[in-house]
Amino acid sequence: MKIVMVACLWGGPPGPRRTPSSGFSERSPSLSKARPGGRAAGEGARPTESHQKSWSRLCSAGLVLLLAVAAQGAETNQEKGKRVVDEALAALGGKNFLAMQDRTESGRAYSFYRNELSGLSIAKIYTRYLLRPEPPTPAYFGIREREAFGKKEDSAVLFTETEGYDITFRGAHPIAAEQYERFRETTLRNIFYILRQRLGEPGMTIEAQRADVIDNQPVEIVAITDNDNRVVTVYFQLSTKLPVRQVTERRDPKTKELNQEVSIYTKYRDVGGGVMWPFTIQRERNGEKIFEIFSDGVKINQDLTDNMFTLPSNMKILGGKKK
Repeated sequence: MKIVMVACLWGGPPGPRRTPSSGFSERSPSLSKARPGGRAAGEGARPTESHQKSWSRLCSAGLVLLLAVAAQGAETNQEKGKRVVDEALAALGGKNFLAMQDRTESGRAYSFYRNELSGLSIAKIYTRYLLRPEPPTPAYFGIREREAFGKKEDSAVLFTETEGYDITFRGAHPIAAEQYERFRETTLRNIFYILRQRLGEPGMTIEAQRADVIDNQPVEIVAITDNDNRVVTVYFQLSTKLPVRQVTERRDPKTKELNQEVSIYTKYRDVGGGVMWPFTIQRERNGEKIFEIFSDGVKINQDLTDNMFTLPSNMKILGGKKK
């Protein structure tokens, strides 16, 4: 970052490295000969227009970042972290975000294996928040979600606060305990769930880490740690205050290997009452893309009923609960 800002102050990006003064290229002696009517091959080329624009954007982001860092130098890491999270909550809609009872996201969902597309479907994700206890309790899990697939929504995955089912025309099959636990852990670490349901929990700490530039965006990086040592590192865009990326690590319950999971949030839109929601969400595990959803519509507070998140009394239960 320091090198970038020094180059900005001196007027532009550093040119390409020159070849040795002896006049010979490191690759081929012929490359060092002067071109008729032009520059010597070893002489730096002028930056392209696109290069200059990219550099200008990076410099602008860096200057904004430095000014922000200078203005906030007197804050402690805890004070700064709380401020950044409070600003993010306000940017997401403040009281209206906290009052969001349910949400329906519709669009196209893609799954990937080893960065290759392995599945795609029209998807509709129904989410309902449960009333959180007051005072808050650690690791409160108060959400129900139904992920429906296909134009007719003839297959779905249902998650409640206690169990989950794969649903088809044949009936409902209880999902494996490992799959349900993965959903629960992913939800507890999700920044939107944390802001909506978990702020103020006993033992939760919020601490600013540093400022940086990610994907040409100046960001404030904050680590949120709960009472069970779940750590979520969140990147908040400096100007919009919205979360654009989060990183968390957890061990695979079988292999005990440490996995890094990254979520990227883009294309925010107002979905009603000033509540902002990302219409593109991408997830990665250990550097490989595993999921992406492109929403074409998001609605909130549609009075989703219990019927959406419970099995019909006449639905056949297939097999026993998986271990």
